[in-house]
Amino acid sequence: MARVTLRTTLVAAIVALQIAVSGWAYPPAVGTTGKSRSCTACHISNGPWTDETKTVVDIVDGETGRSLRQADGTFLIQAKRFQARTIVTVIGRAKGDLAPPPHRNAWLYVDPAQIATASASKFAPGWSVDLPMACRLVGDKATGYEGANVTALPMTVRPLDGARNGAVELQVMLTRGEAVKGDAKAGMASNFLVRIVRLDVVD
Repeated sequence: MARVTLRTTLVAAIVALQIAVSGWAYPPAVGTTGKSRSCTACHISNGPWTDETKTVVDIVDGETGRSLRQADGTFLIQAKRFQARTIVTVIGRAKGDLAPPPHRNAWLYVDPAQIATASASKFAPGWSVDLPMACRLVGDKATGYEGANVTALPMTVRPLDGARNGAVELQVMLTRGEAVKGDAKAGMASNFLVRIVRLDVVD
């Protein structure tokens, strides 16, 4: 029993440490541990990936693989109330891009109206989400983006009882290099982009 208790305590301590470290680390605390409006509060957009025709920012359906991009450039996530909808966020640079590829991509789904609130979730009110932010090394495989330097990670959203139609921002940073401790604007090249993601509850 003592051995089990010790193991449980160690696991809890490791998880707590990981949570604490994630609060200090990249990506920046946009509406999480801080009240920054966007990633540019800490980082500058000075990277070589300014040609957006070579930039990949896509959200695809986790089941069909189809892009959720609309004609106006926004993305649309539709779900029935209480329905779990899995999407995949794909970020990076297209095949054939001559610029040096990003090394790490960071992204955050955030409702700007929620940043200043005390709510632990900064996603749209009434929507459950399991992974609204991430920082990932480039090198994932994504259908439709063969040969591209991308990250691809699934996220599940679910409109709960209080969910309404709304929108969130997908804030993206493509990065190369490492941020300098105490000076996030040094040591790392990055480009910052924002996409609008519309949320639609199908009742």
